[in-house]
Amino acid sequence: MVARSSPAPSEPGYRGPTVTKLVGISYRQLDYWARTDLVTPSVRAADGSGSQRLYSFTDVVELRIIKRLLDAGVSLRQIRTALGYLRRESGGKPLTDVTLMSDGRRIYACHSGEEVVDVLSHGQAVFGIAVGRVWADTEGDLAHLSADERTASGSRASEGQPVAKAAGGLPGRGAPPGAEA
Repeated sequence: MVARSSPAPSEPGYRGPTVTKLVGISYRQLDYWARTDLVTPSVRAADGSGSQRLYSFTDVVELRIIKRLLDAGVSLRQIRTALGYLRRESGGKPLTDVTLMSDGRRIYACHSGEEVVDVLSHGQAVFGIAVGRVWADTEGDLAHLSADERTASGSRASEGQPVAKAAGGLPGRGAPPGAEA
């Protein structure tokens, strides 16, 4: 999504019937959304009876996002708010690195694995943890442990025993696994 601006003079335009097929909406929906300024055709607006609206590629992307949010149960009012936020945030550039998520009541924009923003609360940050990233970071950090640190971590300390006891062995049980004899 981008801030609404004029398309490049050479950018192709897509007529209403083509757009409705691509997006999976009725022509009545497309017409309503254009008349209510949800998504207006940025290549060419209708100039009266018989004229054709022409939608840009970006318009079609926005319409598809709207359709998916509607399918997820998000209200059109909330979608209008979310689109306004995304257009302001884009600064005129495509937001291809943003992932939108919704639970049917709220819409969240994920700009990275660490940043999730509630777009209906005027950009209120939401706390998030990317578990896959934490997993990968932990694997990488553990791979860099020294041999001494790995021995201690592979001992009974991992079973809830203090490291000092595990490193010295337990009476009557012999040395812990990984300890040198």
